[in-house]
Amino acid sequence: MDFNNNLTLATQLKLGNTKAYDFLMETYYKSLCRYAFTLTHDKGKAEDIVQNVFVKVWMNKKNINSHFIIKNYVYKSVYNQFIDQFRKNKPVIYLEKKYLEALDLVVENDYEDLNELTQLVNKEIMNLPPKCREIFILNKKDGLTHIEISEYLNISIKTVEGHMTRAFKVLADKLNPQIDAILFLLYDFKKEMNQVK
Repeated sequence: MDFNNNLTLATQLKLGNTKAYDFLMETYYKSLCRYAFTLTHDKGKAEDIVQNVFVKVWMNKKNINSHFIIKNYVYKSVYNQFIDQFRKNKPVIYLEKKYLEALDLVVENDYEDLNELTQLVNKEIMNLPPKCREIFILNKKDGLTHIEISEYLNISIKTVEGHMTRAFKVLADKLNPQIDAILFLLYDFKKEMNQVK
């Protein structure tokens, strides 16, 4: 039986086939742990989240639809398990929709973890024109506002905005139209999470 076929895997999981479940764990456990770690920055918590997800998948197997894309299903389950731990923190809930957009992008493009995505983005950032790159990094990585950057570099706010617009256009052309969601995932989300922990 070919469990690499999504329909077969989903159907057999729903039927309670233990071999399908073993295949699921062997295929996704390590990559899900790496993904969970990018959210928690804690190896133990990441492993707990993934283990809980696999337990829930088995316990709720009858709810699996044969048309589910299993990879998307388990990745989103890990994210939801993570969010459940911070459900009382309103900033996290406010960010949830935008983060899910970025998560969908990671899953759909088959990135093994966020490190791969980070490397791709950083490569293109380093290819930006020098001044454009400097301003972009000050804003996205260092967290400076446009006003703070203009004061720090002794340039006008309009100049800062021009460079930021150019950077986004170049990155969108090189990477993906959803570059805003990608950058949010890599930089802004982590900043917000550090504020609510």
